[in-house]
Amino acid sequence: MLGLIQRVRSASVTVAGEVVGSIDQGLLLLLGVEKDDDIAHADKLLQKILNYRVFADADGKMNLSLRDVQGGLLLVSQFTLAASTAKGLRPSFSSTKPPVDAEQIYNHFLAASRTAHPKVAAGRFGADMQVALVNDGPVTFLLKS
Repeated sequence: MLGLIQRVRSASVTVAGEVVGSIDQGLLLLLGVEKDDDIAHADKLLQKILNYRVFADADGKMNLSLRDVQGGLLLVSQFTLAASTAKGLRPSFSSTKPPVDAEQIYNHFLAASRTAHPKVAAGRFGADMQVALVNDGPVTFLLKS
């Protein structure tokens, strides 16, 4: 399971002209589900994201987590993140989880996020989404479970 996190000052997701999720300061998470991923991978990645220290402390060092700063988490499904790009000039999606199975894991991840953290917003799985963000830093990390 792959999670691309970006530290943001704000971020939102729009579907068909309607804002379906938005946050102020926090993390935008683009979530890619690979074919061997399961609920255990999702739970492990969620804990890593909530506790990953990417926010500045009083000395300006990245020592604070999303939980520490009580920031928002905006979850966006992105199957292209799990694509194989090693060969040729076109991505291969053979390494991604089939959509029905990936959606189950995504929904679990979203529910677990909302249980574990007070400020969670999300896009819509499988929808054509427009994501807007104000990067903070920029700070971007690719996390794996």
